[in-house]
Amino acid sequence: MALQKKRVLRAVLMAATAAAPCAARADAIADFYRGKTMQMIIATSPGGDYDTRGRLLARHMGRLLPGEPTIVTQNMPGGVGIAAANYMANSAPHDGTVLHMLMQNMPAHQAIGGQGVKFDTRKLIFVGNTTDTPNVINSWYTTGIKTIDDVRTRELVVGAAGTATPAAYYPAALNAMAGTKFKIVTGYPGGNDVNLAMEKGEVGGRGSNSWASWKSSRPQWIAENKIHILVQIGLKRHPDLPDVPLLFELATNDADREVLRFISADTAISRSAVTTPDTPPERVAALRKAFMDTMADAQFLAEADKMQVDISPLSGADAQAVADKIVAAPPEVVARAKLLLEGTGK
Repeated sequence: MALQKKRVLRAVLMAATAAAPCAARADAIADFYRGKTMQMIIATSPGGDYDTRGRLLARHMGRLLPGEPTIVTQNMPGGVGIAAANYMANSAPHDGTVLHMLMQNMPAHQAIGGQGVKFDTRKLIFVGNTTDTPNVINSWYTTGIKTIDDVRTRELVVGAAGTATPAAYYPAALNAMAGTKFKIVTGYPGGNDVNLAMEKGEVGGRGSNSWASWKSSRPQWIAENKIHILVQIGLKRHPDLPDVPLLFELATNDADREVLRFISADTAISRSAVTTPDTPPERVAALRKAFMDTMADAQFLAEADKMQVDISPLSGADAQAVADKIVAAPPEVVARAKLLLEGTGK
């Protein structure tokens, strides 16, 4: 009996000794974040899906991070996401106090050697992704265009916020590889501006928006059939859109299909939060845990449900792997995508 007590005591002491460094690390994280004001950088103008999700995450994640820091949001539009990504890579403190809702096309834009890139998404640290909702191209009901086949015979003018953006990439890719007749009008400050242009009749559709964003921001348009979803961009069809073709399904040969898969891959990380390069590993671990805890938090989910914000999370490590795979795509696929996305044809 005495021997058994000694063994139990030894096990307890060993467990306490092993736990001590973990507790010390947790205390160090709490000490670092306690009383701090963190930033959530949003690369778009206010009101869109990135902005909605960034603000929602900022309202809840701080209380689930050791030390319970306050997280404030800051909109930083410019270059359709490039300015904010460059800020994260080069100017923001590299200490885990700044988060950013990364525009989903940044890994692909980097891979093709896009203009203005002064960041490396392999060094930006993914904290987690909030949804894998597909992007979609839509038409406005007054155009009479209801399917992608209609755009093969009739021109559809679609609006886009900038040129280095999915809203310009997707229609251009379909024109080159699926025989569509999209006319792309770029330069709108943000997605809400394109929505207003549709209502005014300036454009007949939007080159890209997330399906989740349409459901949360304009559910009445869906209910009243004011928008028609022509194509969905992802690697699998969304349950809500079983009859809407995927972008890569419209390719007519395997080579084109691989390019369109490359263009579609970033929907798996479509609304991701990242932090700065060189953030200490223990803070990265704390941020990733707080993110996933937030995704399962009752208060967070209740507010997301009230706002009709879709939540289908992916861990930071898994999101990082997706982004890294995009940057490391086969050179021949990247080269063809580069020609296509720069508007020089196949």
